[in-house]
Amino acid sequence: MAGLAATLGAGAMSNSIGEIENSPVIFVIGSNANETHPVIASCMKRAVKKGNQLIVADPRRVGLTRWATRHFQHKVGSDIALLNSVMYEIIRNGWHDTEFIENYTEGFEDIKKTVEAYAPERVADICGLSPDEIRELARILGTAEKAALFYTLGITEHVTGTDNVKTCANLQILLGNLGKEGTGVNPLRGQNNVQGACDVGVLPDVLTAYQKVSDSGVRKKFAKAWNIDSLPDTEGTKIPAMFDGMLHGEIRALYLMGENVVMSEPNQAHTIAALEKLDLLIVQDIFFNETAQYAHVVLPAACFAEKDGTFTNTERRVQRVNKAVEPPGQAKEDWRIVSEIAGRMGYVMGYASAEQIWDEIRSLTPSMSGITYGRIEREGIQWPCPDTSHPGTCFLYCDNVFPCGRARFKPAHWRPPAETPDPEYPFVLTTGRRLWHYHTGTQTRRSGGFEDILPEELIEVSREDAAGLGISDGEYILAVSRRGKVRVKAWVTDRVPQGLCFMTFHFHEACSNALTNDAFDPVTATAEYKACAIRLEKGQ
Repeated sequence: MAGLAATLGAGAMSNSIGEIENSPVIFVIGSNANETHPVIASCMKRAVKKGNQLIVADPRRVGLTRWATRHFQHKVGSDIALLNSVMYEIIRNGWHDTEFIENYTEGFEDIKKTVEAYAPERVADICGLSPDEIRELARILGTAEKAALFYTLGITEHVTGTDNVKTCANLQILLGNLGKEGTGVNPLRGQNNVQGACDVGVLPDVLTAYQKVSDSGVRKKFAKAWNIDSLPDTEGTKIPAMFDGMLHGEIRALYLMGENVVMSEPNQAHTIAALEKLDLLIVQDIFFNETAQYAHVVLPAACFAEKDGTFTNTERRVQRVNKAVEPPGQAKEDWRIVSEIAGRMGYVMGYASAEQIWDEIRSLTPSMSGITYGRIEREGIQWPCPDTSHPGTCFLYCDNVFPCGRARFKPAHWRPPAETPDPEYPFVLTTGRRLWHYHTGTQTRRSGGFEDILPEELIEVSREDAAGLGISDGEYILAVSRRGKVRVKAWVTDRVPQGLCFMTFHFHEACSNALTNDAFDPVTATAEYKACAIRLEKGQ
Protein backbone atom coordinates (compact mmCIF):
# COMPACT_ATOMS: atom_id res chain seq x y z
CA MET A 1 0.00 0.00 0.00
CA ALA A 2 1.40 3.36 -0.99
CA GLY A 3 2.18 5.65 1.92
CA LEU A 4 0.23 8.87 2.52
CA ALA A 5 3.31 11.04 2.24
CA ALA A 6 4.53 9.27 -0.91
CA THR A 7 1.13 9.41 -2.54
CA LEU A 8 0.62 13.11 -1.87
CA GLY A 9 4.19 13.92 -2.80
CA ALA A 10 3.73 12.13 -6.11
CA GLY A 11 0.42 13.84 -6.67
CA ALA A 12 -1.79 10.76 -7.00
CA MET A 13 -5.46 10.93 -6.03
CA SER A 14 -6.22 8.93 -2.90
CA ASN A 15 -9.70 8.24 -4.27
CA SER A 16 -11.33 7.72 -7.67
CA ILE A 17 -13.02 9.88 -10.28
CA GLY A 18 -16.11 7.68 -10.19
CA GLU A 19 -16.71 8.58 -6.53
CA ILE A 20 -17.04 12.30 -7.16
CA GLU A 21 -20.72 12.31 -8.12
CA ASN A 22 -21.69 10.79 -4.78
CA SER A 23 -19.49 12.90 -2.50
CA PRO A 24 -21.79 14.92 -0.18
CA VAL A 25 -19.32 17.83 -0.13
CA ILE A 26 -16.72 18.51 -2.82
CA PHE A 27 -14.09 21.04 -1.74
CA VAL A 28 -11.99 22.42 -4.62
CA ILE A 29 -9.11 24.70 -3.70
CA GLY A 30 -6.58 26.17 -6.15
CA SER A 31 -7.98 24.36 -9.18
CA ASN A 32 -9.64 25.76 -12.29
CA ALA A 33 -11.06 22.30 -13.05
CA ASN A 34 -13.66 23.60 -15.50
CA GLU A 35 -10.88 24.55 -17.93
CA THR A 36 -7.94 22.38 -16.89
CA HIS A 37 -9.77 19.13 -16.07
CA PRO A 38 -13.14 19.45 -17.84
CA VAL A 39 -14.02 15.74 -17.63
CA ILE A 40 -13.56 15.71 -13.86
CA ALA A 41 -15.37 19.05 -13.63
CA SER A 42 -18.32 17.38 -15.40
CA CYS A 43 -18.43 14.81 -12.59
CA MET A 44 -18.53 17.66 -10.07
CA LYS A 45 -21.39 19.32 -11.97
CA ARG A 46 -23.35 16.07 -11.98
CA ALA A 47 -22.81 15.88 -8.21
CA VAL A 48 -24.32 19.35 -7.87
CA LYS A 49 -27.32 18.27 -9.96
CA LYS A 50 -27.82 15.40 -7.50
CA GLY A 51 -27.99 17.88 -4.63
CA ASN A 52 -24.43 17.60 -3.32
CA GLN A 53 -22.47 20.68 -2.31
CA LEU A 54 -19.59 22.09 -4.35
CA ILE A 55 -17.35 24.49 -2.43
CA VAL A 56 -14.69 26.42 -4.35
CA ALA A 57 -11.82 28.39 -2.79
CA ASP A 58 -9.96 30.31 -5.49
CA PRO A 59 -8.61 33.84 -5.97
CA ARG A 60 -10.32 34.03 -9.39
CA ARG A 61 -13.94 33.65 -10.36
CA VAL A 62 -13.20 30.50 -12.36
CA GLY A 63 -15.84 28.71 -14.44
CA LEU A 64 -16.56 26.15 -11.73
CA THR A 65 -17.81 28.88 -9.39
CA ARG A 66 -21.01 29.10 -11.48
CA TRP A 67 -21.87 25.63 -10.15
CA ALA A 68 -20.64 26.18 -6.62
CA THR A 69 -22.77 26.37 -3.51
CA ARG A 70 -20.20 28.86 -2.20
CA HIS A 71 -17.13 30.54 -3.64
CA PHE A 72 -14.55 31.73 -1.12
CA GLN A 73 -12.33 34.20 -2.99
CA HIS A 74 -9.16 34.22 -0.91
CA LYS A 75 -5.90 35.95 -1.81
CA VAL A 76 -3.13 34.29 -3.82
CA GLY A 77 -0.61 32.61 -1.50
CA SER A 78 -2.83 32.57 1.60
CA ASP A 79 -3.88 28.90 1.49
CA ILE A 80 -2.08 27.77 4.65
CA ALA A 81 -3.42 30.68 6.69
CA LEU A 82 -6.97 29.99 5.46
CA LEU A 83 -6.88 26.23 6.05
CA ASN A 84 -5.20 26.60 9.46
CA SER A 85 -7.95 29.02 10.44
CA VAL A 86 -10.59 26.59 9.22
CA MET A 87 -8.99 23.86 11.36
CA TYR A 88 -8.90 26.24 14.33
CA GLU A 89 -12.66 26.68 14.04
CA ILE A 90 -13.28 22.96 13.50
CA ILE A 91 -11.38 22.08 16.67
CA ARG A 92 -12.94 24.95 18.64
CA ASN A 93 -16.41 23.69 17.77
CA GLY A 94 -15.62 20.02 18.31
CA TRP A 95 -16.30 19.07 14.68
CA HIS A 96 -13.09 17.04 14.32
CA ASP A 97 -13.28 13.24 14.21
CA THR A 98 -12.03 12.40 17.69
CA GLU A 99 -12.40 8.62 17.28
CA PHE A 100 -10.35 8.57 14.07
CA ILE A 101 -7.76 10.92 15.56
CA GLU A 102 -7.33 8.87 18.75
CA ASN A 103 -7.14 5.50 17.04
CA TYR A 104 -5.40 6.15 13.73
CA THR A 105 -3.32 9.37 13.88
CA GLU A 106 -0.39 10.96 15.63
CA GLY A 107 0.56 14.59 16.17
CA PHE A 108 -2.88 16.00 16.99
CA GLU A 109 -1.57 18.14 19.86
CA ASP A 110 1.01 19.65 17.51
CA ILE A 111 -1.59 20.64 14.91
CA LYS A 112 -3.91 21.95 17.63
CA LYS A 113 -1.15 24.14 19.03
CA THR A 114 -0.16 25.39 15.57
CA VAL A 115 -3.64 26.46 14.48
CA GLU A 116 -4.27 28.30 17.76
CA ALA A 117 -2.37 31.21 16.17
CA TYR A 118 -4.86 31.36 13.26
CA ALA A 119 -8.09 32.71 14.70
CA PRO A 120 -10.35 34.06 11.92
CA GLU A 121 -9.95 37.65 13.13
CA ARG A 122 -6.19 37.43 12.63
CA VAL A 123 -6.33 35.56 9.33
CA ALA A 124 -8.93 37.79 7.67
CA ASP A 125 -6.37 40.39 6.57
CA ILE A 126 -4.00 37.69 5.26
CA CYS A 127 -6.51 35.81 3.13
CA GLY A 128 -8.94 38.58 2.21
CA LEU A 129 -12.02 36.84 3.62
CA SER A 130 -14.08 38.07 6.53
CA PRO A 131 -13.96 36.14 9.82
CA ASP A 132 -17.56 35.07 9.22
CA GLU A 133 -16.67 33.66 5.79
CA ILE A 134 -13.86 31.62 7.34
CA ARG A 135 -16.25 30.33 10.00
CA GLU A 136 -18.79 29.46 7.31
CA LEU A 137 -16.24 27.39 5.39
CA ALA A 138 -15.25 25.62 8.61
CA ARG A 139 -18.88 24.86 9.41
CA ILE A 140 -19.58 23.45 5.94
CA LEU A 141 -16.58 21.12 6.06
CA GLY A 142 -16.75 20.36 9.76
CA THR A 143 -20.41 19.33 9.83
CA ALA A 144 -20.43 17.41 6.53
CA GLU A 145 -21.05 13.68 6.66
CA LYS A 146 -17.87 13.38 4.58
CA ALA A 147 -16.00 15.56 2.10
CA ALA A 148 -13.56 15.10 -0.76
CA LEU A 149 -10.79 17.64 -1.26
CA PHE A 150 -9.39 18.43 -4.72
CA TYR A 151 -6.48 20.68 -5.63
CA THR A 152 -4.21 21.40 -8.56
CA LEU A 153 -1.27 23.69 -9.29
CA GLY A 154 -2.88 26.58 -7.42
CA ILE A 155 -1.74 24.73 -4.29
CA THR A 156 1.62 23.33 -5.42
CA GLU A 157 3.18 26.12 -7.51
CA HIS A 158 4.29 28.24 -4.56
CA VAL A 159 7.45 28.51 -2.49
CA THR A 160 5.30 26.91 0.22
CA GLY A 161 3.87 24.25 -2.11
CA THR A 162 4.93 21.29 0.04
CA ASP A 163 3.47 22.89 3.17
CA ASN A 164 0.30 23.74 1.23
CA VAL A 165 -0.16 20.05 0.38
CA LYS A 166 0.59 18.99 3.94
CA THR A 167 -2.04 21.45 5.20
CA CYS A 168 -4.67 20.03 2.83
CA ALA A 169 -3.82 16.59 4.20
CA ASN A 170 -3.98 17.89 7.80
CA LEU A 171 -7.53 19.12 7.19
CA GLN A 172 -8.72 15.78 5.82
CA ILE A 173 -7.00 13.82 8.61
CA LEU A 174 -8.61 16.11 11.18
CA LEU A 175 -12.04 15.35 9.73
CA GLY A 176 -11.42 11.61 9.26
CA ASN A 177 -11.88 12.00 5.52
CA LEU A 178 -9.46 9.25 4.52
CA GLY A 179 -9.87 5.57 3.72
CA LYS A 180 -13.52 5.96 2.74
CA GLU A 181 -15.36 6.25 -0.54
CA GLY A 182 -16.12 9.81 -1.61
CA THR A 183 -13.42 11.43 0.54
CA GLY A 184 -9.66 11.79 0.33
CA VAL A 185 -6.97 14.20 -0.77
CA ASN A 186 -7.13 14.35 -4.54
CA PRO A 187 -4.57 16.24 -6.64
CA LEU A 188 -5.61 16.51 -10.29
CA ARG A 189 -2.62 15.90 -12.56
CA GLY A 190 -1.89 18.37 -15.33
CA GLN A 191 -0.78 16.05 -18.17
CA ASN A 192 -2.12 12.78 -19.49
CA ASN A 193 0.78 10.63 -18.23
CA VAL A 194 2.52 12.80 -15.68
CA GLN A 195 1.35 10.36 -13.00
CA GLY A 196 2.83 7.47 -14.96
CA ALA A 197 6.12 9.32 -15.43
CA CYS A 198 6.43 9.88 -11.67
CA ASP A 199 5.36 6.30 -10.92
CA VAL A 200 8.21 4.86 -13.00
CA GLY A 201 10.89 7.03 -11.43
CA VAL A 202 11.19 10.26 -13.44
CA LEU A 203 12.09 12.09 -10.24
CA PRO A 204 15.59 12.80 -8.92
CA ASP A 205 15.43 10.77 -5.71
CA VAL A 206 13.41 7.63 -6.47
CA LEU A 207 13.07 4.62 -8.74
CA THR A 208 9.72 3.03 -9.62
CA ALA A 209 6.78 3.55 -7.25
CA TYR A 210 8.83 6.00 -5.15
CA GLN A 211 11.41 3.44 -4.01
CA LYS A 212 14.20 5.62 -2.62
CA VAL A 213 17.64 5.55 -4.24
CA SER A 214 19.03 6.01 -0.71
CA ASP A 215 17.79 2.49 0.18
CA SER A 216 20.63 0.00 -0.41
CA GLY A 217 18.20 -2.89 -0.84
CA VAL A 218 16.36 -1.03 -3.59
CA ARG A 219 19.61 -0.18 -5.38
CA LYS A 220 20.79 -3.80 -5.24
CA LYS A 221 17.49 -5.05 -6.64
CA PHE A 222 17.61 -2.72 -9.63
CA ALA A 223 21.32 -3.23 -10.24
CA LYS A 224 20.80 -6.98 -10.44
CA ALA A 225 17.87 -6.58 -12.86
CA TRP A 226 19.95 -4.27 -15.08
CA ASN A 227 23.05 -6.50 -14.87
CA ILE A 228 25.31 -3.80 -13.50
CA ASP A 229 27.57 -3.74 -10.44
CA SER A 230 25.94 -0.89 -8.55
CA LEU A 231 23.81 2.26 -8.69
CA PRO A 232 24.70 5.65 -7.16
CA ASP A 233 23.25 6.35 -3.72
CA THR A 234 22.98 10.10 -4.26
CA GLU A 235 19.89 11.99 -5.40
CA GLY A 236 19.83 13.55 -8.84
CA THR A 237 19.74 17.28 -9.51
CA LYS A 238 16.46 19.19 -9.41
CA ILE A 239 15.50 21.66 -12.13
CA PRO A 240 16.54 24.97 -10.48
CA ALA A 241 19.96 23.54 -9.65
CA MET A 242 20.27 22.25 -13.22
CA PHE A 243 19.83 25.71 -14.72
CA ASP A 244 22.12 27.32 -12.17
CA GLY A 245 24.68 24.61 -12.96
CA MET A 246 24.44 25.40 -16.67
CA LEU A 247 25.02 29.09 -16.06
CA HIS A 248 28.07 28.38 -13.89
CA GLY A 249 29.57 25.86 -16.29
CA GLU A 250 29.06 22.91 -13.94
CA ILE A 251 26.54 21.23 -16.28
CA ARG A 252 27.72 21.14 -19.89
CA ALA A 253 25.06 18.99 -21.57
CA LEU A 254 21.29 18.63 -21.28
CA TYR A 255 18.99 15.98 -22.80
CA LEU A 256 15.33 17.07 -22.95
CA MET A 257 12.50 14.67 -23.78
CA GLY A 258 9.08 16.19 -24.42
CA GLU A 259 9.86 19.31 -22.40
CA ASN A 260 9.63 22.77 -23.97
CA VAL A 261 11.51 24.57 -21.19
CA VAL A 262 11.82 27.92 -22.97
CA MET A 263 8.05 28.24 -22.64
CA SER A 264 7.35 26.26 -19.48
CA GLU A 265 10.11 27.32 -17.06
CA PRO A 266 9.76 30.54 -15.03
CA ASN A 267 11.95 33.58 -15.71
CA GLN A 268 12.34 32.88 -19.42
CA ALA A 269 15.43 35.06 -19.83
CA HIS A 270 17.23 33.01 -17.17
CA THR A 271 16.26 29.76 -18.91
CA ILE A 272 17.50 30.92 -22.33
CA ALA A 273 20.77 32.22 -20.88
CA ALA A 274 21.37 28.80 -19.28
CA LEU A 275 20.65 26.90 -22.50
CA GLU A 276 22.99 29.14 -24.47
CA LYS A 277 25.87 28.22 -22.13
CA LEU A 278 25.62 24.49 -22.89
CA ASP A 279 28.15 22.61 -24.99
CA LEU A 280 25.43 20.15 -26.00
CA LEU A 281 21.64 20.47 -25.93
CA ILE A 282 19.62 17.50 -27.19
CA VAL A 283 15.89 17.99 -27.75
CA GLN A 284 13.72 14.92 -28.31
CA ASP A 285 10.17 15.91 -29.23
CA ILE A 286 7.32 15.45 -31.70
CA PHE A 287 7.56 19.01 -33.07
CA PHE A 288 10.32 21.56 -33.55
CA ASN A 289 9.39 23.79 -30.61
CA GLU A 290 10.81 26.99 -29.11
CA THR A 291 13.44 25.08 -27.10
CA ALA A 292 14.60 23.15 -30.17
CA GLN A 293 15.79 26.45 -31.65
CA TYR A 294 18.66 26.34 -29.13
CA ALA A 295 19.47 22.64 -29.65
CA HIS A 296 22.62 21.15 -31.16
CA VAL A 297 20.79 17.87 -31.86
CA VAL A 298 17.07 17.32 -32.44
CA LEU A 299 15.71 13.76 -32.24
CA PRO A 300 12.22 13.26 -33.75
CA ALA A 301 9.97 11.28 -31.40
CA ALA A 302 6.70 9.44 -31.97
CA CYS A 303 3.48 10.83 -30.51
CA PHE A 304 0.98 8.89 -28.39
CA ALA A 305 -0.91 7.49 -31.40
CA GLU A 306 2.29 6.20 -32.96
CA LYS A 307 3.47 3.88 -30.16
CA ASP A 308 2.46 1.15 -27.76
CA GLY A 309 2.73 1.47 -24.00
CA THR A 310 0.88 2.53 -20.89
CA PHE A 311 -0.43 5.80 -19.48
CA THR A 312 -1.28 6.19 -15.80
CA ASN A 313 -3.91 8.83 -15.11
CA THR A 314 -4.62 11.02 -12.12
CA GLU A 315 -6.58 8.33 -10.22
CA ARG A 316 -3.62 5.86 -10.41
CA ARG A 317 -5.23 3.91 -13.27
CA VAL A 318 -2.72 2.19 -15.55
CA GLN A 319 -4.15 2.07 -19.07
CA ARG A 320 -2.99 0.58 -22.37
CA VAL A 321 -2.04 2.74 -25.33
CA ASN A 322 -2.15 0.96 -28.70
CA LYS A 323 -0.35 2.16 -31.80
CA ALA A 324 -2.82 3.47 -34.39
CA VAL A 325 -0.42 4.64 -37.12
CA GLU A 326 3.27 4.39 -37.91
CA PRO A 327 5.55 7.30 -36.92
CA PRO A 328 6.33 9.68 -39.81
CA GLY A 329 9.76 9.99 -41.38
CA GLN A 330 12.63 9.21 -39.00
CA ALA A 331 10.53 9.54 -35.83
CA LYS A 332 10.83 6.70 -33.32
CA GLU A 333 9.32 5.74 -29.98
CA ASP A 334 11.14 7.38 -27.08
CA TRP A 335 12.23 4.04 -25.61
CA ARG A 336 13.79 2.99 -28.92
CA ILE A 337 15.75 6.24 -29.17
CA VAL A 338 17.07 5.94 -25.61
CA SER A 339 17.87 2.25 -26.08
CA GLU A 340 19.80 2.90 -29.31
CA ILE A 341 21.83 5.70 -27.73
CA ALA A 342 22.64 3.50 -24.72
CA GLY A 343 23.78 0.72 -27.04
CA ARG A 344 26.12 3.04 -28.93
CA MET A 345 27.55 4.20 -25.60
CA GLY A 346 28.36 0.62 -24.59
CA TYR A 347 25.31 -0.60 -22.63
CA VAL A 348 22.95 -2.92 -24.48
CA MET A 349 19.45 -2.65 -23.01
CA GLY A 350 18.08 -5.38 -25.22
CA TYR A 351 14.43 -4.37 -25.13
CA ALA A 352 12.29 -5.66 -27.99
CA SER A 353 8.92 -4.11 -27.11
CA ALA A 354 7.11 -1.74 -24.76
CA GLU A 355 5.45 -4.75 -23.13
CA GLN A 356 8.86 -6.19 -22.21
CA ILE A 357 9.73 -2.90 -20.51
CA TRP A 358 6.44 -2.93 -18.60
CA ASP A 359 7.06 -6.49 -17.42
CA GLU A 360 10.43 -5.37 -16.04
CA ILE A 361 8.77 -2.44 -14.27
CA ARG A 362 6.15 -4.58 -12.57
CA SER A 363 8.74 -7.22 -11.61
CA LEU A 364 10.60 -4.53 -9.64
CA THR A 365 7.56 -2.68 -8.30
CA PRO A 366 5.38 -4.38 -5.66
CA SER A 367 2.45 -1.97 -6.05
CA MET A 368 2.19 -2.77 -9.77
CA SER A 369 3.10 -6.47 -9.80
CA GLY A 370 -0.41 -7.62 -10.67
CA ILE A 371 -0.94 -5.29 -13.64
CA THR A 372 -0.25 -7.19 -16.86
CA TYR A 373 -0.83 -6.10 -20.44
CA GLY A 374 -3.45 -8.80 -20.77
CA ARG A 375 -5.43 -7.51 -17.80
CA ILE A 376 -5.49 -3.90 -19.02
CA GLU A 377 -6.13 -4.57 -22.69
CA ARG A 378 -9.63 -3.10 -22.44
CA GLU A 379 -9.87 -1.45 -19.02
CA GLY A 380 -7.21 0.02 -16.76
CA ILE A 381 -6.36 -1.04 -13.21
CA GLN A 382 -5.54 1.27 -10.31
CA TRP A 383 -2.43 0.65 -8.28
CA PRO A 384 -1.72 -0.68 -5.70
CA CYS A 385 -2.31 -4.06 -7.37
CA PRO A 386 0.13 -6.50 -5.74
CA ASP A 387 -0.78 -9.68 -7.66
CA THR A 388 -2.69 -10.86 -10.71
CA SER A 389 -5.75 -11.86 -8.67
CA HIS A 390 -6.06 -8.39 -7.10
CA PRO A 391 -8.73 -6.11 -8.65
CA GLY A 392 -6.81 -2.88 -8.05
CA THR A 393 -7.45 -0.21 -5.43
CA CYS A 394 -10.25 2.33 -5.85
CA PHE A 395 -9.31 4.30 -2.75
CA LEU A 396 -6.28 4.17 -0.49
CA TYR A 397 -6.07 3.51 3.26
CA CYS A 398 -9.13 1.26 3.40
CA ASP A 399 -9.97 0.23 6.99
CA ASN A 400 -7.62 2.98 8.19
CA VAL A 401 -4.52 0.96 7.35
CA PHE A 402 -1.55 3.30 6.85
CA PRO A 403 1.90 2.08 5.82
CA CYS A 404 3.55 4.26 8.43
CA GLY A 405 1.25 2.85 11.13
CA ARG A 406 -0.76 6.02 11.75
CA ALA A 407 -1.68 9.03 9.66
CA ARG A 408 0.59 11.85 10.75
CA PHE A 409 -0.31 15.50 11.13
CA LYS A 410 2.41 17.75 9.68
CA PRO A 411 1.74 21.31 10.92
CA ALA A 412 2.87 24.24 8.80
CA HIS A 413 2.88 27.99 9.30
CA TRP A 414 1.89 30.51 6.65
CA ARG A 415 4.58 32.46 4.82
CA PRO A 416 3.90 35.10 2.14
CA PRO A 417 4.92 34.61 -1.51
CA ALA A 418 8.56 35.25 -2.38
CA GLU A 419 7.60 38.43 -4.23
CA THR A 420 4.78 40.73 -3.15
CA PRO A 421 3.42 43.96 -4.69
CA ASP A 422 5.05 47.32 -4.01
CA PRO A 423 4.66 50.84 -5.43
CA GLU A 424 6.81 50.01 -8.49
CA TYR A 425 5.09 46.68 -9.21
CA PRO A 426 1.64 47.05 -7.62
CA PHE A 427 -0.16 44.01 -9.10
CA VAL A 428 0.00 40.28 -8.44
CA LEU A 429 0.27 38.09 -11.54
CA THR A 430 -0.94 34.51 -11.27
CA THR A 431 -0.68 32.06 -14.15
CA GLY A 432 -2.40 28.95 -15.44
CA ARG A 433 -4.13 27.43 -18.47
CA ARG A 434 -7.23 28.02 -20.56
CA LEU A 435 -9.69 25.49 -21.95
CA TRP A 436 -8.84 25.92 -25.62
CA HIS A 437 -5.06 25.55 -25.42
CA TYR A 438 -2.69 23.34 -23.56
CA HIS A 439 0.63 23.90 -21.81
CA THR A 440 3.19 25.47 -24.20
CA GLY A 441 0.90 25.26 -27.22
CA THR A 442 3.21 22.82 -29.03
CA GLN A 443 0.22 20.75 -30.13
CA THR A 444 -2.90 22.88 -29.71
CA ARG A 445 -1.51 25.89 -31.58
CA ARG A 446 -1.17 23.65 -34.62
CA SER A 447 -4.93 23.08 -34.52
CA GLY A 448 -6.81 25.57 -36.68
CA GLY A 449 -10.02 25.21 -34.68
CA PHE A 450 -8.40 26.10 -31.37
CA GLU A 451 -6.51 28.99 -32.94
CA ASP A 452 -9.78 30.35 -34.35
CA ILE A 453 -11.37 30.28 -30.89
CA LEU A 454 -8.41 31.74 -28.99
CA PRO A 455 -5.71 33.08 -31.34
CA GLU A 456 -3.66 35.11 -28.84
CA GLU A 457 -2.84 35.65 -25.20
CA LEU A 458 -5.03 37.79 -22.96
CA ILE A 459 -4.21 39.29 -19.59
CA GLU A 460 -7.16 39.40 -17.21
CA VAL A 461 -7.44 42.80 -15.51
CA SER A 462 -10.16 43.78 -13.04
CA ARG A 463 -12.64 46.49 -14.02
CA GLU A 464 -11.48 48.67 -11.12
CA ASP A 465 -7.80 48.44 -12.10
CA ALA A 466 -8.57 49.01 -15.79
CA ALA A 467 -10.58 52.12 -14.95
CA GLY A 468 -7.81 53.44 -12.72
CA LEU A 469 -5.22 53.03 -15.48
CA GLY A 470 -7.51 54.05 -18.34
CA ILE A 471 -7.21 50.62 -19.98
CA SER A 472 -9.95 49.50 -22.38
CA ASP A 473 -11.00 45.92 -23.05
CA GLY A 474 -9.07 44.60 -26.07
CA GLU A 475 -6.35 47.25 -25.83
CA TYR A 476 -2.70 46.16 -26.09
CA ILE A 477 -0.69 46.99 -22.99
CA LEU A 478 2.67 46.09 -21.48
CA ALA A 479 2.92 43.74 -18.49
CA VAL A 480 6.29 44.27 -16.80
CA SER A 481 8.04 42.39 -13.98
CA ARG A 482 11.58 42.52 -12.60
CA ARG A 483 12.52 39.80 -15.09
CA GLY A 484 10.94 40.84 -18.37
CA LYS A 485 8.01 42.36 -20.20
CA VAL A 486 5.37 41.26 -22.71
CA ARG A 487 2.97 43.08 -24.98
CA VAL A 488 -0.45 41.55 -24.47
CA LYS A 489 -4.12 42.26 -25.08
CA ALA A 490 -6.14 43.31 -22.02
CA TRP A 491 -9.25 41.37 -21.04
CA VAL A 492 -11.16 43.64 -18.66
CA THR A 493 -13.25 41.26 -16.58
CA ASP A 494 -14.73 40.45 -13.20
CA ARG A 495 -12.96 37.05 -13.24
CA VAL A 496 -10.15 38.61 -11.19
CA PRO A 497 -10.44 40.88 -8.14
CA GLN A 498 -8.78 44.25 -7.86
CA GLY A 499 -5.00 43.94 -7.67
CA LEU A 500 -4.78 40.54 -9.39
CA CYS A 501 -3.97 39.73 -13.04
CA PHE A 502 -3.95 36.38 -14.84
CA MET A 503 -2.08 35.04 -17.88
CA THR A 504 -1.16 31.68 -19.43
CA PHE A 505 2.03 30.35 -21.03
CA HIS A 506 0.36 28.98 -24.20
CA PHE A 507 1.55 31.72 -26.58
CA HIS A 508 5.21 32.34 -27.40
CA GLU A 509 4.33 35.87 -28.59
CA ALA A 510 3.24 36.80 -25.06
CA CYS A 511 4.38 34.12 -22.63
CA SER A 512 3.68 34.69 -18.95
CA ASN A 513 6.95 32.98 -18.08
CA ALA A 514 8.82 35.99 -19.38
CA LEU A 515 7.48 37.58 -16.18
CA THR A 516 7.26 34.81 -13.56
CA ASN A 517 9.59 34.42 -10.62
CA ASP A 518 11.97 31.44 -10.43
CA ALA A 519 11.86 31.32 -6.62
CA PHE A 520 11.00 27.75 -5.67
CA ASP A 521 9.79 25.39 -2.96
CA PRO A 522 12.85 24.11 -1.06
CA VAL A 523 11.60 20.50 -0.94
CA THR A 524 10.21 19.85 -4.41
CA ALA A 525 11.99 22.70 -6.27
CA THR A 526 8.64 23.61 -7.86
CA ALA A 527 8.71 27.25 -8.94
CA GLU A 528 6.27 29.89 -7.70
CA TYR A 529 4.34 30.33 -10.93
CA LYS A 530 1.25 31.47 -9.01
CA ALA A 531 2.57 34.74 -7.60
CA CYS A 532 4.84 37.49 -8.83
CA ALA A 533 4.70 41.28 -8.83
CA ILE A 534 4.06 43.21 -12.06
CA ARG A 535 3.01 46.62 -13.31
CA LEU A 536 0.81 47.46 -16.29
CA GLU A 537 1.77 50.15 -18.77
CA LYS A 538 -0.68 51.76 -21.17
CA GLY A 539 -0.15 53.02 -24.70
CA GLN A 540 2.39 50.51 -25.97
